[in-house]
Amino acid sequence: MDDATLADVGELEALRRFLPLLPAGDATIVGPGDDAAVVRAPDGRFVVTTDTMLEGADLRLDWSEWHDLGWKAVASNLADIAAMGAVPTSLVVALAVPRATRVADLELFAEGLADGIAAMAPGCGVVGGDLGTAERVTIAVTAFGDLRGADAVLRSGARAGDRVCVVGTLGMSATGLGRLLAASGAAGGTLEPGAARRLAADDSTVRLHLAPTAPVAAGAALAAMGASAMLDVSDGLALDAARVARASAARIALDGAAVDALAARLGIDRDAVLYGGEDHALLVALPGDIDLPAEVEGAPLTELGVVETGEGVTLDGAPLEPRGWDPYRA
Repeated sequence: MDDATLADVGELEALRRFLPLLPAGDATIVGPGDDAAVVRAPDGRFVVTTDTMLEGADLRLDWSEWHDLGWKAVASNLADIAAMGAVPTSLVVALAVPRATRVADLELFAEGLADGIAAMAPGCGVVGGDLGTAERVTIAVTAFGDLRGADAVLRSGARAGDRVCVVGTLGMSATGLGRLLAASGAAGGTLEPGAARRLAADDSTVRLHLAPTAPVAAGAALAAMGASAMLDVSDGLALDAARVARASAARIALDGAAVDALAARLGIDRDAVLYGGEDHALLVALPGDIDLPAEVEGAPLTELGVVETGEGVTLDGAPLEPRGWDPYRA
């Protein structure tokens, strides 16, 4: 593999190798190469979100391959677009890395972006961004989506009588994170090259932590089914359900038996399902009078409770502490 670094080849050559690896996108009029992109917005509105991944806080290079980083950046942003009931159209990606970073790693990152889009949102494109320098890897992605004439699905629309469901999986990423931390502790704090990939090959929870697959196509489908509220579960079920409850001025009543059944099906413990983040499943409130499918756009749907009059989140009637991932707390 080519070991040339960004310092060896410079920005123009790095971009010459990087940009052709990215998908153009069906809505793109003007892509990378000018000062800004031009993207169709036939609905007249667009949905926009942004997210960052920082080395040390959100990623570790002794764990993640560069392809995984591209894939994960796609999943974390497109899940937010899906949670609004929109269809992703385009991404803008800013990447700041040390000058000693290999150009080949930059290419792997681009391939991860492209493969993640192909798997989760075909037709979406990378239309621009920025390449800069930093002492540690910094990834910032802005994603855009099209509502296609429908209303956006907000956190604030849950109504008493709605059924609370999750589309995708919960707790798998947190379980994988725990296993990576345990392996790193045994290795003196870091993993040897290739060790994380070997763990991922044998453990689906590690794979899903390093490269989660969000049920992006399910977002618009759930909106069409009448979803009254929806949210990307990035910080844990208990915390994110509390956000829906607060925004909707309602109570989310979770059923312990349903939570335990989901944990058993996934082979993880209850706490991981309740408090683990970064699976990027969709938490959704659906009308109580519809037949719930087993899957939505290929992702499993699991009913976990109901919306009630009141406030907060309960588990079998008892208040559930709204804890999960908070970047400002240990």
